Amino acid sequence: MKVCKAIFFLTVALGVGIGGLIPGMVAAQDYPTRPVQIIVPFPPGGVADLVARPLAAALEKILTQPMVVVNKSGAGGAVGMQAAAVSKPDGYTLMVALSSISVMPEVDILFGRPLTYKREDFAPIALLTADPTIFAVKKDAPWKSVADFVADAKRRPNEIKYSSSGVYGTMHVAMELFTHAAGIKLRHIPTAGGAPAMTAVLGGHVDTLSVGPNVAMPHIKAGVARVLACWGEKRLVALPDVPTLKELGYDAEFYIWSGFFAPKATPPAAIKVLREATRKAVDAPEFKSAMEKMETPIAYLDAYEFQKFWDKDAQRLIKGIRNIGKVQ
Repeated sequence: MKVCKAIFFLTVALGVGIGGLIPGMVAAQDYPTRPVQIIVPFPPGGVADLVARPLAAALEKILTQPMVVVNKSGAGGAVGMQAAAVSKPDGYTLMVALSSISVMPEVDILFGRPLTYKREDFAPIALLTADPTIFAVKKDAPWKSVADFVADAKRRPNEIKYSSSGVYGTMHVAMELFTHAAGIKLRHIPTAGGAPAMTAVLGGHVDTLSVGPNVAMPHIKAGVARVLACWGEKRLVALPDVPTLKELGYDAEFYIWSGFFAPKATPPAAIKVLREATRKAVDAPEFKSAMEKMETPIAYLDAYEFQKFWDKDAQRLIKGIRNIGKVQ
C-alpha cells in the first residue's frame, strides 16, 4: 500500500513538473505563432537590407507568419545590433547583420568604453552571403588604376575623400586596411549606410568608397560608376577584369558577409525551426532570384559551420582594428 501511495505521489509530482514545462515546450514546437521582427541595423538599400527582405519573403511562406523587416540604423550598425542583443530571447526578434558585428566590441575595448554588445550575445542561425568589397569611383574620376589613385593620394594627403556606412563600420574598416597597406592618408566622410555612401560618391560629394558589389553593381551597369580593384582573395566572377588588391601588391583582404542571428538565450527549439526554415529559404526561387539580380553569390552555412567561419573572420577583423588603432 505504501509503495502504491509513493508511486501515486511521485506520478502527481512528475505530472506537475512536466505540466509546468509543457506550455514552453508546446510554444517552441508551434513556433512561430505570431509575426517575427527582423532587425536590419542599417538603412534601406544597403547590403544587409537587400539580403534581409527577400529572405523574409521566403521565410514567410515557410513559417506562415509575417516576417517584418525593421531598419534600425546608426553608429555604423551598433544601434540596431544592440537593440537585437537586448531584445527578449523568444524567437520573435531576429537580426540580419554584416561582418561589422565583429568590429564594434573591439572598438569599444579600444576606446575603453562599456561594451555596446558582445559577439557572445548572439546565436548564429546561418551565413547567407559573402562578398569582397570593391573599390568604386565615379565614372569620370581621374584615376584609371589603383596606382594612379595611390600616387595622387601621396601627393595630396587627407584631401581625397571616401564615404562609408559609419565610423568603424564594414566599409570604413575595409578602406582603412587598404590605406594602411598603401601608406596613404584619405579623409573619411561617414554616412548612415551603404546606399547613402554610394549616393555620396555618385553625387560628387566624396571621391571613392569600399562597397559591396550588390550595392554598386546597378550603378556600374548604368555607366555612372567604375571599379579599380576588389578586396577579395580572387577576382569576382561578375567583374573578371578587375584585379584584387593583393594582385597589385597590397595586403588588404576584406569581405562583407551577411548572417542571420538570434539573441543568445533564444530557445533551442526555436533556433532549430529557424535553421531548418532558413536552409529552405536560401534555396527558394525568390531568394535565389534576388541574389542573382544583385550578382551576390549565396554562401549558405548552417549554424555550426557559420560559427566556425565567424570566429575565424572575427579574429582577422580584430587584428585589423588593432593595427588601425584609434580613429578620431
